[in-house]
Amino acid sequence: MPLTTLLDALFPRGHAITVNDSVLTGTATTDDGEVTVIGTTDKIEVGVDHALVLADTVLASTAAHPQRPIVMLVDTAGQRLARRDELLGINGYFAHLAQTLDLARRRGARLVTLVYGESVSGGFLSFGLMADHIHALPDAQVRVMDLRAMARVTKQPLEKLQALSLTSPVFAPGVENYVGMGAVQSLWDGDLARHLLEALRAPADGDHRAALGAERGGRTLAARVATAVSQGNA
Repeated sequence: MPLTTLLDALFPRGHAITVNDSVLTGTATTDDGEVTVIGTTDKIEVGVDHALVLADTVLASTAAHPQRPIVMLVDTAGQRLARRDELLGINGYFAHLAQTLDLARRRGARLVTLVYGESVSGGFLSFGLMADHIHALPDAQVRVMDLRAMARVTKQPLEKLQALSLTSPVFAPGVENYVGMGAVQSLWDGDLARHLLEALRAPADGDHRAALGAERGGRTLAARVATAVSQGNA
């Protein structure tokens, strides 16, 4: 879905969102009031400069309006694999961005993510995956690592991983698999403004992704193992 169409569908009451170097920042109006909007577009590879802009917007929002919700719109091909970004310590910039979102949450801001394009690796993990509730459009593309890259890292034959991906969502890209694992709570279709309002009104009562994955059959052990560890039974 084109960005302008998406923004008009999500915020029919109006929005003031700017796009600079494929980074979205601004505000929008919902039936429940104003929200801060941050995000990415054009399948951008998120680098240190982008992370700083996103973090600055979050800090400004939580300083001026501590309980104003933050809506994150995601379309990223991952983190920028450039020498400059690596030398500057891109991991530290991503950690800073994540910490600003954690600060906003602790001050009372609701965090909601919508993946409308691609969401890959560090470019997604550093902000979109930090939300209380994560949703996606049906044609979104979600993946952490390509199977060929996974084969190189794990030293497993590509054919073996391809076979596993047919039966286990953990090994397979695609938004439906991430719904099955509980990483994406739901797919939005139809009235996007209504979906957003429901997400903003939903309780933020902890991280239930492992439990959702067990319930949906996509991650059968994560919740059980986490419970065992927390209870000292592992």
